[in-house]
Amino acid sequence: MTDKYHLKYIHNKATTKIQELYGVPYLTFPKLSEYERDVIHGFSTRLGGVSHDHLASMNLSFSRGDERENVLENHRRFAAVLGYDEKRLVFSDQVHLTNFHKVTQADCGKGIIRESDIKEIDGLVTNIPGIPIITFYADCVPLFFYDPVKKVIAMAHSGWRGTVERIGAKMVSYMHTEYGSEPFDIICAVAPSICQSCYEVSEDVAEQFFSVFGKDNGDELLYRKKNDKYQLNLHKACEITLLEAGILPEHLDVTDLCTCCNPDFFYSHRASGGKRGNLAGVMMLKEECECLGN
Repeated sequence: MTDKYHLKYIHNKATTKIQELYGVPYLTFPKLSEYERDVIHGFSTRLGGVSHDHLASMNLSFSRGDERENVLENHRRFAAVLGYDEKRLVFSDQVHLTNFHKVTQADCGKGIIRESDIKEIDGLVTNIPGIPIITFYADCVPLFFYDPVKKVIAMAHSGWRGTVERIGAKMVSYMHTEYGSEPFDIICAVAPSICQSCYEVSEDVAEQFFSVFGKDNGDELLYRKKNDKYQLNLHKACEITLLEAGILPEHLDVTDLCTCCNPDFFYSHRASGGKRGNLAGVMMLKEECECLGN
């Protein structure tokens, strides 16, 4: 693992690859990268953009008080790095529910160059090549999905509410119902979010997780402190959910990076007290002509 950015890692498993192009660092995941001829994926950092002050510098959200032209330029830069047309992006409208939207050609540009009618949606899914889908983060868990058999991509925003509602399993079920995807074919990544050491929650939140996940996972999922608060491991909860939904262990990458531990590299809501921009995860099925060899 590189130490160029002086990052603090959660563990020593190399499940996140840091790359850089045109001065823009971004993250990819080994298991998804095995299908790079077919699908684009990437997760942004806070570096490489043009935004200022607490939004510095790769803020990709229009909802954080940034100047619109700054956000557009940041999108142009990130799109140039990953290889998609930012004007065709489809934005989610994240409200910590477990509702999904099937993305079609009619949705292209919604959220970036035209107003979006995609409301109360925390997951985007499509089987149409050439449409980049994007979801936003600053401590919540990004979930990436790719079915290489049915050629379907999906992304889900999993905050603690989505996690306790098992949004990952619901996405797997949705892909099966709508596209015929089998869980054992789906490749998944749990991308950087807040880690257990940084994520203190109240007893009422902890009790919700115990009621859903039980207490058999011990301290690895939740542990109680002397102040009657708990430390919650969202990464582990998402991992348990995906495996129980039928995702194979060999098809799952779980991040080794925390957004809150690395506030100079990522935006973190908790580390910044809410003064921050937004990170983003992007996926796109490549069009057939892009996948052909020489």
